[in-house]
Amino acid sequence: MKKNELIIRDLGLRDYIPVWKEMQEFTVARDDTTPDEVWLLQHTPVFTQGLNGKAVNVIDPGDIPVVQVDRGGQVTYHGPGQIVAYILVDLNRRGWGVRHLVTAIENTVIGLLNEYSLEAYAKPAAPGVYVSLNQQDAKIASLGLRVKRGRSYHGVSLNIELDLEPFECINPCGYKGLKVTQLSDLVEYESLEKVGMRLLSQLKQQLGYEGALMA
Repeated sequence: MKKNELIIRDLGLRDYIPVWKEMQEFTVARDDTTPDEVWLLQHTPVFTQGLNGKAVNVIDPGDIPVVQVDRGGQVTYHGPGQIVAYILVDLNRRGWGVRHLVTAIENTVIGLLNEYSLEAYAKPAAPGVYVSLNQQDAKIASLGLRVKRGRSYHGVSLNIELDLEPFECINPCGYKGLKVTQLSDLVEYESLEKVGMRLLSQLKQQLGYEGALMA
């Protein structure tokens, strides 16, 4: 494997809990020589509630399961048509803090959306990526991380073309009335797979990798 090369795994459509457990196991087992990885996938419908999550923000989940997880942040929704990138990075090895990684991930999504001529932005007090709709913030990407022994897991979810109705059953990321949007409602795009490849390209650039290996 080349120096500073990233391993990318395309996991397809997966249930949430098994992948979460795999991330935890990978992070515990890795050592100073373990290459960093990014897992790209979609999830079957699920609400995930972060460590700071409050039950009041889950209004009416219906038949969709609610999973208490170990990332930061509040409640969000995952479902088919949303790209999720789990970012398994050794921060110690690169001398980064969590804020540096958060900024790199947000800039990844902003750079991707700029490729579609969309102006997007981050908000320091509310991690994630937003676009302006009718002069209101609309969230298009959610971000949540966990760092253990200087190594990150969890990551970012980007809404591409999915059923947005479940977001109405929660206060997204803990904000009542927060608008949520997706790429398909804003522009035409090639395919979900192509957007995923663009996302990976931007992420590789923001994280400073020289190459990437599909595994």
